[in-house]
Amino acid sequence: MLKTTLKQVTFDEFIEWYPENSEHHYELHNGVIIEMPKPTGKHSEVGGFIIAELNFEIRRLFLPYLIPREGVVKPYTKESGYEPDVIVLDKQALKNEPRWAKESIITMGSSVRLIVEVVSTNWHDDYALKLDDYEAMGISEYWIVDYLGIGGRRYIGSPKQPTFSVCQIVEGEYEISQFRGEDRIVSGVFPELNLTVNQVFRAC
Repeated sequence: MLKTTLKQVTFDEFIEWYPENSEHHYELHNGVIIEMPKPTGKHSEVGGFIIAELNFEIRRLFLPYLIPREGVVKPYTKESGYEPDVIVLDKQALKNEPRWAKESIITMGSSVRLIVEVVSTNWHDDYALKLDDYEAMGISEYWIVDYLGIGGRRYIGSPKQPTFSVCQIVEGEYEISQFRGEDRIVSGVFPELNLTVNQVFRAC
């Protein structure tokens, strides 16, 4: 993770600055533009596998959801903007998003059914920064997919091991359930999903 500038910028300045057709991805963290680590092959394969499985469930159950190729999530009160690895959106709710049609920007937590972050070297962002912001937006479910088991011990325990965390909003706060090995992943958004942690982590 690399800070591209020390100058504080607003969210709108970040969107205007964002280079078209860039081979790099950027996020805005509290007014600071961050160049995100380039995904490894395994990171991309895990993310791609999850997208395929969720799209299958969406089609199988005729759910009114979609998974866009890309999109920026703007937390309510901060000059921040995140590009999740996977985002499942509610088609009906998107009609009320003022910036979706022209800019692929999500400003309301009610538009998001699920966000997935595949953990990499910037694991602290996924377990702390983004968790807090997605929770504040009221995003109903958030998966933290730590296939390397590199998150802090306070998040995944000791000894560290690959962990799949499912955060679900209950009375305005995330309740976190963790799954490992042959555990079946339990999701409120996709309750019929029949997938184990090992199936995800061995996707490649």
